[in-house]
Amino acid sequence: MSIAGKTAIVTGGASGIGEAIVRLFASSGAKVVIADWNGEDADRLAEQLRNAGADAAVLHTDVSKEAEVEELVRGTLQRFGQIDIVVNNAAAIMPKYLEEFREEEWDRIFNVNLKSVFLTIKHSIAELKKTRGSIVNMSSLNGLVGQRMNPVYAATKGGIAALTKSLALDYAPYGVRVNCICPAGVSTPLLQQWIRRQDDPEAIVQELNDMHALGRPATAEEVAQAALFLAGPAAGFITGVAFPVDGGASLGY
Repeated sequence: MSIAGKTAIVTGGASGIGEAIVRLFASSGAKVVIADWNGEDADRLAEQLRNAGADAAVLHTDVSKEAEVEELVRGTLQRFGQIDIVVNNAAAIMPKYLEEFREEEWDRIFNVNLKSVFLTIKHSIAELKKTRGSIVNMSSLNGLVGQRMNPVYAATKGGIAALTKSLALDYAPYGVRVNCICPAGVSTPLLQQWIRRQDDPEAIVQELNDMHALGRPATAEEVAQAALFLAGPAAGFITGVAFPVDGGASLGY
C-alpha cells in the first residue's frame, strides 16, 4: 500500500525536513507540489526529481499570505486535478526570551508556523473531502513539553498539536485524517549552521546527542518516513495523533 498516484502539497518543501519529505513522496510515486518562498532551491529540487522521472512542480508561495495560499491550491488543481495530501511543514524559529520579542517578530513566527496551517487547510479542505485525503502537520516536541528560551516557537507548535486534534474530529465524517509529527532534534543543514556559530560546537553536539535516548538527533529522512506513514493508507485508522519522532527525548533521559 502506497501513495503512488496521489497528489501531495508540501509547504517548506525546498530544504531540510520538507525536502526529505518531497524526495520520499516522489520516490513513492506521488505527484508532489513544492510550496516554498525560496524559488531557487525549490526549482533546483524539482528539476532533479523530474530528471529522475518523478512528477514534481513548484509553486512559489509565502504560506503566511492568504492570496498566495489560494493561488497554491488553484495552481495544484490546474496542474494535477486533485489534492490528496497536504503536509504543513513550513516553519520559522527565533530562540530567545519572551521579553526580548518585538511584536512584529511574534507575528512573523505565528504567521509562518501557525497561520499558514490554518490557511492551507482552509483552502484545500474542500478538495481533500472529495478525495478522502490526509493532512500531516509538522509540530514539535517543543509543542508538547516546552523548551527553555524558545517560548514563541513552542507556542506555535503547541497550537498545531491542538488544532490537529480538533480538525481530526471535524473532518473524520468526511474520511479526512489529520495528524501531526512532533520531532525533537533533527540534523538538518540549518541545525548544522547553527551549531557552527556556537562558541563550543563540540559541546553543543554532545548536548544534542545526550538529550536523545538513542544517542543522536533524527535525520530528516527519518522524519519523512513518519510523514509517509501518516499520509498513506497504512495509517488509515489513525487520526488526531501527535506522533513523537524524538529518539526517546521525551522520556526524561
